[in-house]
Amino acid sequence: MTHPLSKVPILGKFVDERFLEHRRRSTSAMGIAGVLVAAGIFEWRFLAQHVLSWDLFAVIAAMALVKMSMMVWFKFRD
Repeated sequence: MTHPLSKVPILGKFVDERFLEHRRRSTSAMGIAGVLVAAGIFEWRFLAQHVLSWDLFAVIAAMALVKMSMMVWFKFRD
């Protein structure tokens, strides 16, 4: 299966299966890092400042919900 970017003359040389796999892995690592940073800030505000940051909790919950729902989606679609 060819990626649409591989049809662009200049990008066709650089877009291959390795590129797409690296993009997938880096995006996954970015999502995990984002959740960990948000959780760390949430805990810091709770423990040090005694404040519940519901906005950070919403971000963490949304990222976890998307991750879990996509895992279920791919489980039943593949």
